[in-house]
Amino acid sequence: MAAPAVIAAGVAMSGAQADAPADLPAKTPEQIVALAVGSKVEALYGTVQQTSELGLPKLPSGGEETGSQGQSAGAASLLELLTGSRTARVYVDGPQRARVQVLDQLAERDVVRNGDSVWVYDSARNEATRLRLPAGATAEQHTGKAGDQELSGQVLTPDALAQRFLAMVGPSTQVSSGSAAKVAGRSAYELVLSPKPGTTKATTLIGEVSMDVDSATGLPLAVRVTARGQDKPAFSVAFTEVTFKAPDASVFRFSPPSGAKVTERTLPADQPKAERRAPGGKLPAQSRPQVVGDGWDAVVVTRTGVSPSMLTSNPLFAQMTKRVDGGRLLQTSLINVLLEDDGTVLAGSVPLQRLQAVAQDR
Repeated sequence: MAAPAVIAAGVAMSGAQADAPADLPAKTPEQIVALAVGSKVEALYGTVQQTSELGLPKLPSGGEETGSQGQSAGAASLLELLTGSRTARVYVDGPQRARVQVLDQLAERDVVRNGDSVWVYDSARNEATRLRLPAGATAEQHTGKAGDQELSGQVLTPDALAQRFLAMVGPSTQVSSGSAAKVAGRSAYELVLSPKPGTTKATTLIGEVSMDVDSATGLPLAVRVTARGQDKPAFSVAFTEVTFKAPDASVFRFSPPSGAKVTERTLPADQPKAERRAPGGKLPAQSRPQVVGDGWDAVVVTRTGVSPSMLTSNPLFAQMTKRVDGGRLLQTSLINVLLEDDGTVLAGSVPLQRLQAVAQDR
């Protein structure tokens, strides 16, 4: 995590001090950025609510089968992340122990990390996968390596989403403060990030990002992302309750229920960056995501090895995407996803033209 002073140096600040209540000292936008970036909360448990209003129809609960083929079911799980609302219980105790319980209508999905072991469980299918991580693997590394349908359906925490946007703070970002608020019963400062006019504003679908930063710990408690030209958030995630204490150790002990189908996998150690591309600069058959560009118009490129024709057997995927030059496009108010004919996926909060330009330059 970058030092607050380094980030603050590149911020284009605007707006007056936060309109704080009498018991909450006023802070400048620069001070709120430093507070959020410098947060060192390592233990908590609480409930997170995620809402998506991206212009896509609501899909059935993730616990329901949506196709007989693995690729079809996986596509539906990915689409589910972009639609509707969901609730999750989140538990964290340091970098090696975490649990997310996604609560569906009649089922739940669990991702439980305890040291070098990660369990992924779907109660509707009564299926569990145990992933053994390489020594010293971070949360980002193991999620990236196992980022197929087994880890889909997770709910982002406000902090995880906020840190992604805070990392973009720089010359192309305008930062201001809003009104102080109460989130999950805690006092918080509001921080507002938006593309700075004259930089990348024309090449991003994001109008602004606002986040509520806990006044005591600096942990972002809520994040709202608004699409360009819209008034209401297209995506939001917030704690509805949170306790800054270590959860009971039993929360991180998981055993699959009797009769569950169990799969065991050992994940390989991380490859050096120089080895992640095949000769000629092309992505290998399956690869870790690559980021092209930075800031608001960044594009994530991943080689999945799955062609559009393999996914269009899923009626939901076929309905929500359309044919464009080079592949199929999933288009929303906040994010576009281009799945090329060779299985490469390009995604970003950018227009289709930006995705196609990146695809041509690969």
